[in-house]
Formats: sequence, C-alpha cells, structure tokens
Amino acid sequence: MYTKHEWKSDTHFNFKYVKYLPRDYDETKKYPLVFFLHGAGERGDDLDVASRHGYMKYVREEGKEYPFIFIAPQCPNNKYWGCYIESLIAFLDYICDSLPIDMDRVYLTGLSMGGTGTWMLAMAEPERFAAVAPICGTGIYWYGEVLVNTPVYMYHGDCDPTVPITESVNMLNSINKRGGNAQLKICYGVDHNAWDIAYDGDELMNWMLAQRKN
Repeated sequence: MYTKHEWKSDTHFNFKYVKYLPRDYDETKKYPLVFFLHGAGERGDDLDVASRHGYMKYVREEGKEYPFIFIAPQCPNNKYWGCYIESLIAFLDYICDSLPIDMDRVYLTGLSMGGTGTWMLAMAEPERFAAVAPICGTGIYWYGEVLVNTPVYMYHGDCDPTVPITESVNMLNSINKRGGNAQLKICYGVDHNAWDIAYDGDELMNWMLAQRKN
C-alpha cells in the first residue's frame, strides 16, 4: 500500500512524504523500517516524482511487494538534505513513535544527493541505524570513525561523471581503517545511475534486512 502524507510540526520543516506498508500489515506486529532520501532531480512538491527511483519505483510500476515499512520524505526545490538534518531526525522520531517499527531494524539509504544525505544523517545519529546504504553519494572522509559500529554497503558506478567513485572509496577506507564494516559494490561501466542496480533485485534489501543493532 503506497500513500502520500504531510508531516506537520511547529518547530521543524514540514515534510511531504511517501509511506509504504506491507500487504500483511498488522499494527500489533513490529516491522523493519527503510528510510529513503531521494536525489536532487526529485526535489519539489510532487511525491510521484520523489518516488520515481528506488524501491517505490518497483511498487508503482511493477506492483512489487516488500516486507518492510518504507518512508520517503521530499526535499524542497533548490535545497539539499544537509539543510534539514535536525528536521529529518525529528521526522524520523515521529515515524518511529507512530508506526510499529522494530527499533533494532531501522535502515537508512539514499541516492546521489540522497546518498550524501544518508552519510550526513547517519553521522549525526550513528547509533540509530542498524545499517546504512549510501548510493553514489559524497562522503565526509575525516569523520568516518563515527560509523565503525554501523554496517555500511555502498554502490557506485566506476564511470560516474557527477559524483566520482573516489567519494565512496575514500569513505570505505576511512571507516575500515578504523575497524569498521563498510563494503563497496563497484558497478563497472555504469555512470551516475548506480541506483538502478542497487534497488533492482533483492541483494541490497536482503543485506539490510539481515542487519540488526547490537
């Protein structure tokens, strides 16, 4: 079930967002949460645009079903996720309080600008996420130490002209040289659209769902 919503807050940015619930949704059960940050091309106020890549693409176009709750906020035009880290944290708090989320299975992923936002949000609150999956995003190399206890799986095209693959390589090295658990899947012959490989199929999903806090 794919629905559109708007979060109202007196103290933070009011995100419009997409929500997906599994077909067997039962509010008495606990579900994993996948929190998704879209790319720069999906900014604005049209939630269908915000959902044109990633898992919701396959829900909308192919009727695919997933065993997790999916939440995707939308970033306004001419802004980027780094403008809203505190609001994203408050919004995520709201989601976790209002839905039956398994707090040991909260996952964060995003593509391009959203891959960068994934790094930013994960570094702001690394203890919150069971795993993070930044897709072709720009990293923050000198701060990799905060993610040593968070499983990380990156995807990046080796021909990416927009965000060079060195961004993910540098994050891989920064985290792992400090004892972390980061992986990088290099998509050979692929430019900036590594998300088509990351979210099509079950490899990344299965990896995320296998991760638990503690």
